[in-house]
Amino acid sequence: MLLPSRRDFLYGLGATLGTVAFNALLLADEHRSSTTAGPLAPKPPQVPPRARACIFLFMEGGPSHIDTFDPKPKLRDLHLKEFIREDRFASAMASGKRYYIASPYRFRKVGEAGLDLCEHFEQLAAVADDLCVYRGCVGESIDHPTACYHMNTGNRFGGDPAFGAWTAYGLGSENQNLPAFVVLPEVAYPQGGAANWSNGFLPAYFQGTALRPTGSPLLDMTPPPGVTRDVQRKNLDLLAAVNEADRQRHPHHDALAARIESYELAFRMQSTVPGVIDLTRETPHTLEAYGIGRPETDSFGRRCLLARRLVEAGVRFVQIYAAGWDSHDYLERSHAARIRAVDRPIAALVADLKQRGLLDETLVVSAGEFGRSPDNGLRGGGKTAGRDHNARGMTVWLAGGGARAGAVVGATDDIGHEAVEVVRPIKDLHVTLLNLLGLDDNRLTYFHEGRFKQLSQTGGAVIRELLA
Repeated sequence: MLLPSRRDFLYGLGATLGTVAFNALLLADEHRSSTTAGPLAPKPPQVPPRARACIFLFMEGGPSHIDTFDPKPKLRDLHLKEFIREDRFASAMASGKRYYIASPYRFRKVGEAGLDLCEHFEQLAAVADDLCVYRGCVGESIDHPTACYHMNTGNRFGGDPAFGAWTAYGLGSENQNLPAFVVLPEVAYPQGGAANWSNGFLPAYFQGTALRPTGSPLLDMTPPPGVTRDVQRKNLDLLAAVNEADRQRHPHHDALAARIESYELAFRMQSTVPGVIDLTRETPHTLEAYGIGRPETDSFGRRCLLARRLVEAGVRFVQIYAAGWDSHDYLERSHAARIRAVDRPIAALVADLKQRGLLDETLVVSAGEFGRSPDNGLRGGGKTAGRDHNARGMTVWLAGGGARAGAVVGATDDIGHEAVEVVRPIKDLHVTLLNLLGLDDNRLTYFHEGRFKQLSQTGGAVIRELLA
């Protein structure tokens, strides 16, 4: 019979020890484990992995599935007819009369799989057979901040670790000179702010590191004038000695240990980050492919290319934000502009990863916080029609990393109001993504406030239809 490990023994005492004493023992055990190899050292997967890294494209604001990947021809016949909503709280703005709104766009079948694609996705058509389009995902919130938190952390109310933080906690980083979890936001942070990439109750090592979208991605990447690397090293050694003495007096002060590690990581990053973020090392052909230099695609294209360079350098999880999808009005104009801003960069990212042999081991995910409704009010007499929030139906797509390529999974009803096939909650999507990365949601837990916590909150199931 196998003897239980020290950790298993400690966990087994949970029913008899007081919470304070139990937490103290667990934290001491965590510290011994982390100081042996470093908190971000690579860790073995819990289940056979399909991917070693993830790039998550977050379309903030709620992109309309009806106008991107899930066309609804029936809406053409119903256009501007009154829509009677059974649940007036299914949308954030459901007061007053509602009217069906047909998509202003044409759709076409692309790739061998015959993927339905909006006309403005001109470049994405070239990689359509690498995509797995999932139409059955449903959320729980129609409010932007809570829905963003839900998609990013599994908890609608914030305060919990982000998906990327859980990934870093479970797998560590393949490059100890770079953060395990990097975020590439726009100038304006998404609704809910930096809590979307927080470490939550996990140790601070695992929080997302946000790179600035303009200017130098990180400030203070070079030492002040007159300060050499040797001087920096000596200063850090002195600071580490003082901090270590304090840590010995307060061994359970997790924030102090994280601060010590953050100083060391920052020092290592000074010599590694400049080379990774230097896009001038790419060929003109690559820059053009990502749309860098084009006004409408330059910003998102730079971040997509940087994401590829980061995962290539060993970063475990990269999240890119693209805002502006909240089209309550002027849907035709606003969604077309957003699609054109991301179309070329996303197509280039998927093709570039594939050409470099990285797509098989890099999971690319694209999602918003919810979908859009098939109806709207007639603001502006219908000429400026848009769509409201809809958590009952949304489209998420995956590429690479063990996802089923060239497939459409699930469906919404004939007006796009709600998912009706392969209907699964966001927590099941999270569990599926963790599985592809080699993590088991039921085993990826952290003891906090007297119980073991996990990304799914209460457990979930893998969506097997999304797997290759």
